[in-house]
Amino acid sequence: MARRGAARGAGDRKRSERQQESVAETVDGGLAELVPDRERPRAWTLLLDGAPQSHVDLDDPAHLSFEYQRRLGHVIDLAAPPGRPLQAVHLGGGAFTLARYIAASRPRSTQQVVEVDAPLVQLVRRALPLDPQARIRVRSMDAREGLGKVQDGWADLVIADVFSGARTPAHLTSAEFLTEVRRVLKPGGQYAANLADGPPLAHLRGQIATAASLFPELALAADPTVWRSRRFGNAVLVASDLPIAVAELTRRVAGDPHPGRVEHGRALADFTGGAAVVTDAAAKASPAPPPGAFS
Repeated sequence: MARRGAARGAGDRKRSERQQESVAETVDGGLAELVPDRERPRAWTLLLDGAPQSHVDLDDPAHLSFEYQRRLGHVIDLAAPPGRPLQAVHLGGGAFTLARYIAASRPRSTQQVVEVDAPLVQLVRRALPLDPQARIRVRSMDAREGLGKVQDGWADLVIADVFSGARTPAHLTSAEFLTEVRRVLKPGGQYAANLADGPPLAHLRGQIATAASLFPELALAADPTVWRSRRFGNAVLVASDLPIAVAELTRRVAGDPHPGRVEHGRALADFTGGAAVVTDAAAKASPAPPPGAFS
């Protein structure tokens, strides 16, 4: 009887969770909304001023819904042998989707999340609490300032996913910024960045050139229509001082629900087209998405 009663209680709880309503609060970055996923009982999408930022499934943190998050998930999976703990720095917190993913897929990992929007951090912690057993430390400060507090050679992985008003701030696009990233990475560690751009892809080309000035190994994953400069979209850049598992990354990205393409080596250098390295003195924020880009 107790077992049947417990089952009924779980069912009631699931039905209640399916009926959850959106949560909306004003944070430093604008209006934050947590919208329940009607197909997954304890999953939520975070939007800032209407732009989707993160998707989290509290029952299944290894589930990655967004296209760019799946590609970053592939980078995480290939950063070390399966199950091996990582030391990871996340620049930009959102709903902590990728930190939760690492904690679920690589137990005993140690992670630092840097998110400048303290009210957003408080909202996410309250509404979508982190596993108290996960080794995730969250700092509410500017991404570059937080990176400066990480010790030399600490990280296996630095993931940058920072947007303010749907644009990456200028000071996170420069060679000086990537010099700090390189300082924090262990030998053989990887930097992965979520970049957003549209035709003519000048920002994306500049970011590749800038990363190439500091890292000998690069790969870029994007939707074919983004590669062909036909629409605004996301691209995931991976950089390291040692070879990247390009063949396996290519296979995984091609097998995604929304298949993408990975370029590296000479093809990626040709795509860059002689773009200049970005410095602090000349850095600009990434371009704003056009109206309807996220509809």
